[in-house]
Parts: sequence; C-alpha cells; structure tokens
Amino acid sequence: MRQNTDFRLTRRSLLQLGVVGIVLPIAVSEVSSCQQQNELIMESSKRAHASAAQGQLLSRPTHPTATGAPGLHPLGLDGQRDGFVYVPKTYRATRPAPLVLMLHGAGGDAEGGLKVLQNLADSFGTILLAVDSRQQTWDILRGRYGPDITFMDRALAQTFSRYVIDLNRVAIAGFSDGASYALSVGITNGDLFSHIIAFSPGFMAPAAQEGKPRLFISHGKGDTVLPIERCSRRIVPQLQRAGYDVQYREFNGPHTVPREIAREALNWFMPPPP
Repeated sequence: MRQNTDFRLTRRSLLQLGVVGIVLPIAVSEVSSCQQQNELIMESSKRAHASAAQGQLLSRPTHPTATGAPGLHPLGLDGQRDGFVYVPKTYRATRPAPLVLMLHGAGGDAEGGLKVLQNLADSFGTILLAVDSRQQTWDILRGRYGPDITFMDRALAQTFSRYVIDLNRVAIAGFSDGASYALSVGITNGDLFSHIIAFSPGFMAPAAQEGKPRLFISHGKGDTVLPIERCSRRIVPQLQRAGYDVQYREFNGPHTVPREIAREALNWFMPPPP
C-alpha cells in the first residue's frame, strides 16, 4: 500500500540546512471505433501524466517482444537528450539478467552516469540503463516530478521489451544529484526497484513510500560539495528509523565514486554464486 512520506525535503529547505542538495466516459453507441481509440489514447496519456507528476513509474519487466543484442546502444528516444543501454557480453535471453538504472550528477549526461559501473558490468553480468535528465539536472530538484519520470518510463519500457530481466534484481543508482534522485524515485517506486544505490547523495524527496527496497549508500568523509555531516549522516539514520535495510559505507575521499566502492555496491546488489 502506498503511503505518504514524512521526509520530503525541498531544495530551499536543504539550502537552509546548508545542503546543496477526468477520465472522459466513452459512449460506444455514439462514437466511431477510431474515435474510441483516440479517447483511449488520451485517457492513457492523462493517466501517465498524472502518475509522472507523483513520481510513479508504470513500466514493469515483461516477456520481451523484440530481441536485443549485447554491447552499448543509444536509446534513440530523443534527438537531444537521450541515453544508453549497456548489455554485457554474457547476456543470454534464456537467463534473466539484473538491471541497474543509472542517473548522472548535475550538469552531467547518461554517458558519464554509465561510466560509474560500466567497467564492472561484464564481470557481474549486469545490464546498465542510463538516461539523460531533460534539463541540467533532475526535475524534483527544480521543484516537482514530471518530465524526467516520463522519459525514464519510456526508457524502461523499451529495455523491458528487448531483454529478459530478473524481477528480483532491478536497481536504481546514481551519483550526487543522481543519487538524491535515485533515493527519491526508488523509495516512491519500491514495488519496481528491489535495490537503491546512492553514491554521495545530498537529500531525498520521495512522493510516497512503496515496498521496502534495500539501500546501499556511500559518502566520502572529505566531500566539500555535499558535506557528509549534512547529507548521508542525516539521511541514513532517517531511513533506518523508517525501517529500511541500509548498507552504509564511508570512505576517505572527496565527492567521487572510488572503484572499490562501485565494486562493493555491485557485490552487495548481486546474489552470491551458486
């Protein structure tokens, strides 16, 4: 059951803390089949728009209707701000693969977001999906959910239509602003995401709480961009009090994702070998 959350934070409140961080009825006897179809499309669009405004993702893993190949592929969903999917060489349609949705930091792009885990994807057999934010950073940091959720849903739907995904290993991950967004969207959509990985988050602003995804959070003790005392050391206890299973890792370093931390996160995400 979806619940309202009590830990929504706005950008303004974060700054104060010192953290940058009608559906129309269709009368069948009165409209043609073409008109009925148009009405249904409009109704579906309205529902999708309403869901996006609440931070809700509608796409779910399903039986693929197309065949996707291994390697790095552009999504081809937008000519300006798009994204990539990286499929490991070991991928086989006969064996469901884990999926990580990657979110970049402020001013970044999908290519940069992908690089955080791309060099580990083959060894872990993990599909990586990285999307561009519609503007410089993610919509909730500009005040409300909307366009980024809509695009993210399209990217997920396309990926689910081409690859067999492990229903129990679907993660959302990000760095910096992307980590804040991953926490926010992941908690809101805990019925989709089994895991959330947040590298150096600044805040969280979920629209609701759904399910109980497991969380991995890391932060550098020397982070001067999003100071650890004002960010993860506040976020983690709050999540724990709310009943979430949190794996927390502090490291000696600045605002970054060390290779060993990235590997630790994937080791945590992946099941032990048989």
